[in-house]
Amino acid sequence: MTKKQKKTLKRIIIAAVLTAVLALLFHFAELPWFVQLVLWLVPYLVIGHDVLRKAFMGIKSGEVFDENFLMAVATVGAMGCGEYAEGVAVMLFYQIGELFQSYAVGKSRASISALMDIRPDSANLEAEDGTVSVVDPDDVPIGSTIVVKPGEKIPLDGVVLSGESTLNTAALTGESRPRTVRPGDEVISGCVNDDSVLRVRTTKIYGESTVAKILDLVENSSLKKARAENFITKFAHYYTPAVCIGALVLAILPPLVLGGGWLTWISRALTFLVISCPCALVISIPLSFFGGIGGASRCGILIKGGNYLEALANTSIAVFDKTGTLTKGVFAVSQVSPANGFTEKELLEQAALAESFSSHPISKSLREACGELDARRATDAQEIAGHGVRTMVDGHVVLAGNARMMDDSKITYTKNTGTGTVVYVARDGQFLGSVLIADEVKEHSKQAIAALKAQGVRTIMLTGDSEAVASEISGQLGLDEYHAQLLPADKVNRVEELLAAKGKNDILTFAGDGINDAPVLMRADVGIAMGAMGSDAAIEAADVVLMDDDPAKISLAMKISRKCMHIVYQNIVFALAVKAIFLLLGAFGIANMWWAVFADVGVMILAVLNAMRMLIVEKN
Repeated sequence: MTKKQKKTLKRIIIAAVLTAVLALLFHFAELPWFVQLVLWLVPYLVIGHDVLRKAFMGIKSGEVFDENFLMAVATVGAMGCGEYAEGVAVMLFYQIGELFQSYAVGKSRASISALMDIRPDSANLEAEDGTVSVVDPDDVPIGSTIVVKPGEKIPLDGVVLSGESTLNTAALTGESRPRTVRPGDEVISGCVNDDSVLRVRTTKIYGESTVAKILDLVENSSLKKARAENFITKFAHYYTPAVCIGALVLAILPPLVLGGGWLTWISRALTFLVISCPCALVISIPLSFFGGIGGASRCGILIKGGNYLEALANTSIAVFDKTGTLTKGVFAVSQVSPANGFTEKELLEQAALAESFSSHPISKSLREACGELDARRATDAQEIAGHGVRTMVDGHVVLAGNARMMDDSKITYTKNTGTGTVVYVARDGQFLGSVLIADEVKEHSKQAIAALKAQGVRTIMLTGDSEAVASEISGQLGLDEYHAQLLPADKVNRVEELLAAKGKNDILTFAGDGINDAPVLMRADVGIAMGAMGSDAAIEAADVVLMDDDPAKISLAMKISRKCMHIVYQNIVFALAVKAIFLLLGAFGIANMWWAVFADVGVMILAVLNAMRMLIVEKN
């Protein structure tokens, strides 16, 4: 509880005790009205002085019609009509409601405080003479060397110069997935260094670093309001003046028409004002969206505004890029098929040595699968465009390439029909076997597609890969449809076709890696960037940023958004229904000031309690 909240609670307790004492006193003793008024003003001013001050300041600045004005007029009017206890009680319960909503907002803000903790406090800047000084991250230029000790946050993006350590990415991804880094590896700000000292060369200034962009994204998310939030803002803008005019008419017109009874109708008008206060909606609706954005951020899902959170709830079509989104985007050896008389180890070794001079991802995957290699065994490497490589290995001619290379060299080989890239290997004209290299499917991709289909979402994959690979991946994951061999422009055209064909209220989301798919991310109703750690393009182009590359988070984001919208609609219907009923009862004199307290403060507390459910996020 904050200092301000504790102060308010203290005032509430004092006012409540004084109210109880005065109620007992006047139950047993008859005192003149002016004595009662003076005594009741003590608890009234203790609990309501700040509301009166805010109402006065609002009138002075031209912002007349707000809840402070309504409460001030209603309670001052009640005191003026001799309803002292009711006037104090209304102000007391109003302050209890305000304290409650203040606590709820604090809890909601705390839900993203863990994310805010990624902000680095300082950086250890290493000078040319080796001395280290503690400076503000904003003061570290690009190309500087910083020292990150165990337990410290990495303050700026950079490249590891020396040291080997494990990084904890929980603050960014929502889950603790240790990542080992060595010299030459890129590191991003916000991660925590777990094991040993790292020396890092900075590649960005703090204002352009990953952590700064994430913090800016979250802090400004409240600026992009959902339609429901804008509705409530506009509603309150017209609603509050309307009920004030209605209360004035209720206080004046009936006595003029019916004759007399001024005090009765003024009392009804004051009750009408208390009931009409729109606190429940004005507080609970923004709180629901803020809680939803905060809850999602704790799971490593950054949603750029309430409008996107609302749109996710209406998603009917989910379109995916393949590489880097549903697959890892990293080539790996998936099958080794040696010819008769040769072993897998021998085949893989010859292929890796033949490819040892190439920087191609496929060549890299062969070397990684083979392990330790003595590159000196390979000489005279010659790359044959569109075919493969010809290399001297231990004095033998080794060919590693596609089927065309085998055909052109008149080598008899066994065709590999697996899905992926096939590397055929031959030595001195003799076929050694084939190696299948494929892009691996992410471990949660199938689960992600199944979860989306369970929510009634149509799933589509767009890829520039071959028909065979696309068909294999689609069947493996259970996608509704796929489109293969697409250029970036073709992907945009496909999304345009889907947008034109969907229903008016349907939402199309596109999930991509945020680097090559920026045009499609921006064209979709909601763009979701996958694998956003370190990707500037992802953070800037997408509407939703996933801080790891887990596609299952898309389904979770939609669950959070749908839960949020259910709560928002529940609060709107409940608050307006109760207000309408009690306004009618108040106008006809059936509901008194005590009923009005429930219609205002009671409904507000119930609505805020409902909104606080957004703080509970089930990750499964």
